[in-house]
Amino acid sequence: MLGTQSAHLTPDWRRLTLAGVLCCLAACSSAPKAPPAAIPRPRAAVPQPTVIPFALSLKGTPYRWGGNSPAEGFDCSGFVRYVFGRYGIHLPRRAVEQASWLPKVPVGARRPGDLVFFDTGTPPVSHVGIYIGRDEFVHASSAKAGQVIISDLNKPYWREHLVAIGRPPPLRR
Repeated sequence: MLGTQSAHLTPDWRRLTLAGVLCCLAACSSAPKAPPAAIPRPRAAVPQPTVIPFALSLKGTPYRWGGNSPAEGFDCSGFVRYVFGRYGIHLPRRAVEQASWLPKVPVGARRPGDLVFFDTGTPPVSHVGIYIGRDEFVHASSAKAGQVIISDLNKPYWREHLVAIGRPPPLRR
C-alpha cells in the first residue's frame, strides 16, 4: 500500500517527508542540552512586618468603651487604631469608618494583619478585630468579656456576624 501511495508523491514531497523523518529521529537521539548556567534563581520574598506580635502583646488589656490606649483600656476600634498607629498607619476612629475606608478582600483571601468587621447590633459595622491567622482574630471584645482577647472566626456567633474583611496599607518599616 505504501508503494502505491508513494508513486503519487512528487520527488519534492518525498525529499521533504524524508527530511522531516530524519529531523525527528535526530532530535530524539541527540544528547540533552545542559541548562544555561546564568539563569538567576528567584529571590525569596522579604517578609513584611506584621502588627500581630504587638497586637498580641496587648492581650488582657481592659475593655473600656471609647478607650484608646493600654493605660485607659480599649474599645474595639480604639484597639485596632492604636496597634496600626504604632506602625504609622492612621485609621479612622470608628469601626464603621475603618470598614468604609479600607479596600475589601474576599473572605478566602484574608491574611494576617487584615481587619475583620462584624455587625453585632448596629448595622452595617459595629465591631472590628485584627485577623491573626488560623481562623482567629484579636480584639477588644466587649464590656462583658472585659479585655483584649483572641476569638475563633468559626464560632457560630462570629461566623454569622462577619460582614467584611479590610486590608490596611503596607506597614512602614
